Amino acid sequence: MDEQTKYLPAQERRRVTVETVVELAAESNPNDITTAAIAKRMGLTQGALFRHFPNKAALLQAVMEWVAERLLARVDKAVQKASSPLACLEAMFMAHVEFVAEHPGVPRMLFGELQSAEETAPKLAVRTLIRLYSERLQHQLEEGKRCGEIAVHVDIRAASNLFIGSIQGLVMQSLLAGSVGHLREDAQLVFAIYCRGIRSTL
Repeated sequence: MDEQTKYLPAQERRRVTVETVVELAAESNPNDITTAAIAKRMGLTQGALFRHFPNKAALLQAVMEWVAERLLARVDKAVQKASSPLACLEAMFMAHVEFVAEHPGVPRMLFGELQSAEETAPKLAVRTLIRLYSERLQHQLEEGKRCGEIAVHVDIRAASNLFIGSIQGLVMQSLLAGSVGHLREDAQLVFAIYCRGIRSTL
């Protein structure tokens, strides 16, 4: 970070701190990220961080809320440009994948939080994100049924779960490969198969 980081307003400092955590998560195991490492990347002291976040859990919660806000805003914007429910679903799918490609540290952190046995605030934030995301998906799927694009026999909940699971599978494979290089191309192929499974044949 440059020298100006030391003199940012409180809200801006919080945002930059969150983005720094996301950057670090793309480079290393999120569980190994310490407040000392975050402060060092930002050119600050740990004391300066704790003036904005009382502990690491509060910082992780802020990160999850940052992810939720930006990912949902990204898919909502993508939907606005689409002309039909199936087009909306494709736009959401690709917008989600693009978000992950731009922020590869995000899925590392999300998967890490969901593996936690404890009911933490960050884990609750992830659950809230998935619920809000699923609601958007189910709305588009229902609209697709109403307009005849999606087969009437398609189970809305299962189709929503499959949509999210398909993205999670693609992301997991990219993490295992250590690269998001083929993520966008693979996503287009996977969505085409998903679409064939739910599309109305009438």
